[in-house]
Amino acid sequence: MSKNQKLELTWIGKDVQPKLEPRILIEDPDKSYGDRNTDNMLIFGDNLLALKALEQEFVGSIKCVYIDPPFNTGEAFEHYDDGIEHSVWLDLMAKRIQFIHKLLAPDGTLFIHIDDNELAYLIVLCDEIFGRDNRINVITFKQSSASGPKAINPGLVTTSNYIVFYAKDRRNWKPNKIYQAIPRDSRYSSFIENYDENYTRWKLCTLREAFSKHHKLSWNEVRTKFAEKLEDELLKFVINFKDRVVQPALVRDKDINGDARGVLQFSRENINVVHCSERKDKDNYYFLNGKQLLFYKNKVQRVGGVETSSLSASNIWDDILSNNVHQEGGVSLPNGKKPEALLERIFSFVTNPGDLVLDSFGGSGTTAAVAHKMDRKWITIELGDHCHTHIQPRLQKICEGTDQGGISKAVNWQGGGGFKYYYMAPSLLKKDHYDHWVINEEYNPTMVAAAMAKHESFRYCPDEVYYWKQGQSSEKDFIFTTTVHLSPEHLVRIHEEMKPDESLLICCKSHFEAAGDRYDNITVKKIPSMLLGKCEFDRDDYSLNIVDMPRNPDDPEFVPSGPPVVEAKEKKTKAQQAGQMNIFAGTGE
Repeated sequence: MSKNQKLELTWIGKDVQPKLEPRILIEDPDKSYGDRNTDNMLIFGDNLLALKALEQEFVGSIKCVYIDPPFNTGEAFEHYDDGIEHSVWLDLMAKRIQFIHKLLAPDGTLFIHIDDNELAYLIVLCDEIFGRDNRINVITFKQSSASGPKAINPGLVTTSNYIVFYAKDRRNWKPNKIYQAIPRDSRYSSFIENYDENYTRWKLCTLREAFSKHHKLSWNEVRTKFAEKLEDELLKFVINFKDRVVQPALVRDKDINGDARGVLQFSRENINVVHCSERKDKDNYYFLNGKQLLFYKNKVQRVGGVETSSLSASNIWDDILSNNVHQEGGVSLPNGKKPEALLERIFSFVTNPGDLVLDSFGGSGTTAAVAHKMDRKWITIELGDHCHTHIQPRLQKICEGTDQGGISKAVNWQGGGGFKYYYMAPSLLKKDHYDHWVINEEYNPTMVAAAMAKHESFRYCPDEVYYWKQGQSSEKDFIFTTTVHLSPEHLVRIHEEMKPDESLLICCKSHFEAAGDRYDNITVKKIPSMLLGKCEFDRDDYSLNIVDMPRNPDDPEFVPSGPPVVEAKEKKTKAQQAGQMNIFAGTGE
């Protein structure tokens, strides 16, 4: 194999790249909620177009992406029609993952939730985009037990799916330590009765004796009192007294360094007395009768907001229960919703408070919900009607503090914050009755100016003094868009206000002859001819065959607080005509 050859996955249409139109995002204040200074974004629209819309402002900025795309199982799910041919599924996923790769920060991480139907193909696809060296692991997530109707089917019962995750660049990747809850370790069966005294006077009894004494009962009476809850009560006792619960463990001389080795040998010769070897910046060694005292406190961590027995998390996550997930957030998505605890673990693993999280398959809004409660900034994208029937009301409850499900108690969530609701602007260009491309009549001058800035890779930021400084690409390079005819007089006035080292791109519907040749530092282009061929106009749907989500109109939890989607569209059209809108112009807005 030559150096230019590589392993890759091919499919029909792989090399066909759509020329996506860079749409602007417009806020609907009636659907936004809470703190007006928030950076959180709920975007209604096709997720591929939305990723393109975010590209200019967020390249290299997003710390973590979690997506739970349709699995392509061939089944007709209640809310998703995701039976797509392999080639189509791979093609649509590849284009989205390519954009996500651009958006991730240098130390960012992508998590993709998937089942075994497309797992192998997805790994090869992501290896090609991210590089095989940046594949960190594949997590097996146990989502159900081998019971119920599916258990009677022939063959193996499927109880798990998978989370594939990649670093943008493994060299920059710095995850946090995370833990999984485990049952109580019964080997820690001794208890220091007089822990507060000097260690040389410590006396040990059995854990049973200490537990019985704590409750002022005999062991048999304790067993009768707690019955099937005995183990739970024992665990609580062990956690509460984790500094006193110990295991005398055999230890080899070669596993102990320095002075501790001599103390270990001394404890073999001087029995029934605890001996200590002090260590700087670490827990001291304690020895008794030639054994090391291991303390239960070293097995305890806070998991899900609760102190419990734990181990470092492995790549098998079988401790997150999904049995009550349908109640989380007050929204119903029984076949697709993931537990908040799952997202809490992921965000604890690779993000810190204030980091930016993205989910381009919003679903029921779990990613945004957990990110919000954990003090992360978030962007979530959803095209389906459940953006309004599920995600929006769920996030409102979180801001209000009335959502106390999921991880709320674990993180002591009391409410606060807010989010801004954005919809995708329509295509800038449409064809008229004569099959000619013209500026969409739904666009007002403000929208046209913002759209042209995005098309030409300028940041839309209108200057308060100079009207022609509508956007910048650098400190000295500006763009000006006008929907009226550019006259010689107009051009002269602009040039007189420009500094010698400034440059300007003027985009206009029409201009006088040779306008572009008048000044060296002013370029004049005509709309729409300057845009034709650069991207696909008047295409609104690049979706994964995601269908509108049905809802029960009699269930108040599913009724959005704002107007129905049709009314909202009529309302936004009037706002466009009046020029009253908030256009997203980057994080400096």
